[in-house]
This record gives sequence, structure tokens and C-alpha cells, in this order.
Amino acid sequence: MLSTSTTTPARTSSADIIDWRPEDEQFWESTGKRIAYRNLWISVPALLCGFAIWGMWGIITVQMLNLGFPFSQPELFTLTAIAGLAGATMRIPASFLIRLSGGRNTIFLTTAMLLSPAIGTGIALQHKDWPLWVFQLMALWSGVGGGNFASSMSNISTFFPKRLQGTALGLNAGLGNFGVTTMQIVIPLVMTVSLFGSFGGEPMILVKDSGWIFGKIAAGTPTYIQNAGFAWLLSLVPLSILCWFGMNNLATVSPAIGGTIAAFLKIIWLYTLSFVPAGIGLYLYLPPPTGLGLLNMWLAMPLIVASTLLVMKLTAFGTMKDNIARQFAIFGDKHTWSMTLLYVVTFGSFIGFSMALPLSITVIFGISHVPDASGVMQHTLKNPNAPSALTYAWIGPFVGAMVRPIGGWISDKKGGSIVTQVISLIMVGASIAVGYVMMMAYKSATPEQYFPTFMALFVLLFAASGIGNGSTFRTIGVIFDRQQAGPVLGWTSAIAAYGAFIAPVVIGQQIKAGTPEYAMYGFALFYALCLVLNWWFYLRANAYVKNP
Repeated sequence: MLSTSTTTPARTSSADIIDWRPEDEQFWESTGKRIAYRNLWISVPALLCGFAIWGMWGIITVQMLNLGFPFSQPELFTLTAIAGLAGATMRIPASFLIRLSGGRNTIFLTTAMLLSPAIGTGIALQHKDWPLWVFQLMALWSGVGGGNFASSMSNISTFFPKRLQGTALGLNAGLGNFGVTTMQIVIPLVMTVSLFGSFGGEPMILVKDSGWIFGKIAAGTPTYIQNAGFAWLLSLVPLSILCWFGMNNLATVSPAIGGTIAAFLKIIWLYTLSFVPAGIGLYLYLPPPTGLGLLNMWLAMPLIVASTLLVMKLTAFGTMKDNIARQFAIFGDKHTWSMTLLYVVTFGSFIGFSMALPLSITVIFGISHVPDASGVMQHTLKNPNAPSALTYAWIGPFVGAMVRPIGGWISDKKGGSIVTQVISLIMVGASIAVGYVMMMAYKSATPEQYFPTFMALFVLLFAASGIGNGSTFRTIGVIFDRQQAGPVLGWTSAIAAYGAFIAPVVIGQQIKAGTPEYAMYGFALFYALCLVLNWWFYLRANAYVKNP
């Protein structure tokens, strides 16, 4: 550990930095900027891989359907939902990791942890005859990638002055969010080649048409679906090394790490704890034979969140106990809860639609919806003119990730809350419109005629949510001080990430019921309520925090 000083600049011969004053302009220009941006540019690709591992089941399930895996459409929707729920739940402890274990220690270990679900998923996908619970376990394990977002954002927020918070967090999250798009482009590509030769296993044969960004791939084509997991080894190994040798711990933020081994044990302990309530909650929620089917989604989620927080509080020990208790203080601030709901509107929508869109395209537009002799609508006849989900699903997340830094930049100039208000209004209208288009497509023998409008509206939703991601994080940086902002960023991102669970479940349920439009109408109602909430807290004449 370096010796402390209030006058000498931060020294970087060690990973641990004691003297850190980003609000001091002279310090920032001479020393701080270089260190902060180095940590940012290493953080971005690590977070990108986290998003890719977390979101990969949205693409894998489409290809499992194309390869004839013996699972129903609702069962495949559960895989994306489980990955979403696990990632969201793991963000709860992840939001505390930076203070407990240090930024460099946390980002290195959580990035290296992604190797496990990548390898495990690659192995499982080589066995079409394995039971559903194996794939559900791999989806649960992939949640590590979702959890990493909370620690990554909490870490980057500590390096930059308040005037650059919107831009820095927008870059980290926006470019990190490209992991969804990267995954949706890379996975269909690597499944077409024998990436690892004889070490990568044998291909399977497509029983249905598939695709990638340049068009369809015909049935009968050999496909290496296992590469959907194995391919990430090529980036995760060098990235883990880069995190270890290139990032820093800030003693001003993480004053009681207790050494590298102690830091690693705290990370492993808290991440392991989060799997327990997530696993129990899923067992109570999922239908037989995997689970008991005793709880619906709206009971399972609060139960998992509350039990995760309780387990963390009861099992903390040593310095962890005091640190966790201090950070739990954020729950007594009403702005923690208002910003949580607003971040559900933005990031919750982005990640939820990213998870649900590929399989939704396949189910709604890949089938000709025709009535039988008695007039009852049937949804089993293959549509010969169906658009490939793997060709188009990446566009929306790409746009959403691309505009996120713009949202942070505009919010730095104009104020985060006014930007949030505008995009919320857009999302209300777009959700109602896309719901109507989904209804028309699901009643049509030629649903492909509605696909261009469907995609255009979803791209608008992704763009609005991406800009809102930047604006809500900017607002958090304005409302909370430096010590509180990190935990609040982590907490809000954790709850918003449950959108990755909610959207696949709600859309999947409504498609099964024959009313997919109801899912989008429900989302529109929620956006409208949060629009009023944002105005009341941050924009009206006597707002709690005027922003602007």
C-alpha cells in the first residue's frame, strides 16, 4: 500500500492508489485523467463480455429451436428468463463489491469468473438429449455476467469528477451494452465454423432454417452451437490478464480491503450467497418437473430480492458487516426508490427487450397464423417467408447501446430529468404502437408484411431506452454524493435488470395466450406512471431536486 499524502499526486507503481482527488482540477489534469481513462478503457471490454455471456441465451434458444432440441417454446423462454433473473439478483451483492474488495480486484475476478459459464454452456450444448434442468443451470450460471454491470458502474463512478459522470458512465455502460449486439452478431457467425477443430466437438444439423446478419442459413447445414459458449474464451483470457495488470484500487473508496486473497474471498462469498435465494425462488416459481410452480413472477421477484438482502446482512462478518450496514443506508432515501423505478423504464426495457426479441420474432413471424375448420386460430404452420431472428435481432440493441453515451452527454448539458421525461413519453407511444402491430401479425397468415413496422418501432424503443440509460445515471450523479452514488448506481441497476426476467416471461405468456399486444400495453402503462413520477420528483416547480 502506498503512503498517503494530500499534496503529492497519486503514484501508480502499485495497483493501490491512496491519494485521489478528481474534483481538484489541477490533480485531475496532471494525474487523475490518465489513470481514470485507463481504468475506463479496460472496464469497457470486460463489461462487454459480461453482457455477452449474460444475454447469450436469447440467441442460443433460437438456435436450439432450429436444431430440434426437445423443448417447447415456453420452456425455451424460461432459459432467457432464468439468465435474466440470475444476473439481476447477482447485481445486488455486486453493487457493494467495490467498497469491500477494491475496483481492480473485483473487475479482474468477476471477469475471470465468466470462463465457467462459457465453458459449461459449450459442453451442455453438445448434448441434445440432456434434460432441461442442465440448460437451466447453465442459464442461471450465466447470471455472473449480468451481475458484473453493477460493480463495473460503481467502480467507474469513483474515478471521475461529477461534471464528467454522465459522459464516463455513459461510455462504460453504452459501450459495455454493445456486448448484447456483439453476442447477437458473433454467436450466429461462430456457429457456422469449426472454431476449435477436433477440440470443439462435432456439429449438429439444422432441421429448420437459421440465419446470421447477412441472411438465412438453410436447413441441413452443419452447425456448431457449442461455439456459442466456447468462443468467449478467446477474449476472456486476455481480458482477465489486462484487468489484473492495468486497473487500480482506490483506497479512498475501498479503505479496508484486507489484502488480495481476502478481497477475492469476499467476492466469492457474496456471489455464492446470491445464488441461494435465486435458486430457491426459481424452484418455487418454475413449473414441474423443474420446480414446484407455487409462486407467480410478481411474488417470486420480491421474495428473491428481500431474501438476498437479508442473507447478505445476516451472514456478513468482520469489516464486511460494517461496510454493508453503511451502504444499506441508501434504502432510507426516497430518491433511491424513485430512481430505481426510472431506471427500470430505461435499462430494464433495454435488457428485457434484448432478451425477449429474438425468440419473439421467431414465434410471431416464423409461423403462419391461420384458423382451423372450426375457426380456432392455429399457430403451428411454418411461414416460408419468415424473417430470420438472427439476421435482425441485433439491430435494436446496437442502436440502444450506440446512443447511450449520447444520452449521458446531453444530460450533462441539459439535465438528466428533462431527457428522461422526453424519452418516457416516446416509449409510451412506441409501446402502444408495437403492441398493435404484434396483434395484427399474430392474427395473420402472412405476418411478415408487418415485420418492417414492428422492427422500426422496436428500434425506436431501444433508442429511447438507450438515451434514458445515460440520463438516469446522470441524475443519480447529481442527487447523491460520491460515497452514496456507487451503491445507488449498483442497486438501481440490479432492480432494473429484472427486466431481463420480466420481459421474456410476460411476452412469452401473452404469446401463449394469443394476446401478445397486452404485454406491450402493460409496459406502456408503466412508462406513463413513471413519466408522472419523474415530473413530480425532479421537474415540477417545487420538485425535491430540481434537475434542471
